[in-house]
Amino acid sequence: MAEDVKPTRKNLMAIEDRIELSERGHDTLEQKRDGLIMEFMDILDQAQDIRADLDANYKTAQRKINMARAMEGDVAVRGAAAALKEHPEITTQSKNIMGVVVPQIESSRVRKSLDQRGYGLLGSSARIDEAADAYEELLESIILAAEVETAMKKMLTEIETTKRRVNALEFKLLPDLHENKEYIEQKLEEQEREEIFRLKKIKAKKEEEEKAEAEAEAAAESEVVTADD
Repeated sequence: MAEDVKPTRKNLMAIEDRIELSERGHDTLEQKRDGLIMEFMDILDQAQDIRADLDANYKTAQRKINMARAMEGDVAVRGAAAALKEHPEITTQSKNIMGVVVPQIESSRVRKSLDQRGYGLLGSSARIDEAADAYEELLESIILAAEVETAMKKMLTEIETTKRRVNALEFKLLPDLHENKEYIEQKLEEQEREEIFRLKKIKAKKEEEEKAEAEAEAAAESEVVTADD
């Protein structure tokens, strides 16, 4: 509250410095918030495209595996899946987007050639190969979707945090500081007026005293002159 602030010029200067610093911080945070929102919208567009691709790849993979099961039998499909010896490897790194650290997921050994799948040419068929291709593409889509959606969540969290800080400065701290500044300025003006009034009273009193002394001296001189006469 403004009443809790001691109305001194030193405190006024300190508050003016805090206002200047807070306004600069507010502007910086606003720019960060706007930049984060723009980055988020770009990632959102990517996420929508990736999600559409993921849905399409999932449907394709399901269709391909169902076709392989229908044509080759469930035992053959399971045998081809069990023959896989090298599993995909997932590694995560970090990248910075306007101060927000988001994951960057990298994968290896997702796409495989026929001989890398383990079941060999004789133990396979075109239907099983097509199903394997479809699921490898689906896995790549899942990895990419995980990266983008995780980045979206982190960006959204940072946007909300930045918005709260902007609002705290704009609607709480800065109004309080301006209120304190106005209170101190008002009190200093009152003190200045009171001091001027006090000085005027002292001056008027001094002038009255000087006038009284002058009149007393004049009266005394007049009496001396009369006595001499």
